[in-house]
Amino acid sequence: MVRATNAPASRKRRKRRLKMARGYYGARSRLYRTATEAVDRAMATAYAHRKRKKRDFRGLWIIRISAACRARKISYSRFMEGLRKSGVVLNRKMLSETAIRDPDSFDRLVERARAHISPARDNITS
Repeated sequence: MVRATNAPASRKRRKRRLKMARGYYGARSRLYRTATEAVDRAMATAYAHRKRKKRDFRGLWIIRISAACRARKISYSRFMEGLRKSGVVLNRKMLSETAIRDPDSFDRLVERARAHISPARDNITS
């Protein structure tokens, strides 16, 4: 009986993996085993970094809001507390964009937040 090698399927599977490794340096783009390891690692880090990107952007928005708040003599945490108590439901991305693109609206939000927090701990000393 003739030995069956499953050659078309094997070749297709290997070509697909090597195609994914196109652009990698040296053996990582040419040798199947090395390319497989490189592609597996790349896929794993791509997945993790998609999750990481969300954390990084949230941190960026918080930094921007904090800087805008400090320019208006209120801390970030007190500002967020005041917004929550006043019933303003805006996410950090929108607050960050408002602080950058529409300072007048952000001033109104700061005033609204100030109205709903105790005045004794409101100021920043710096």
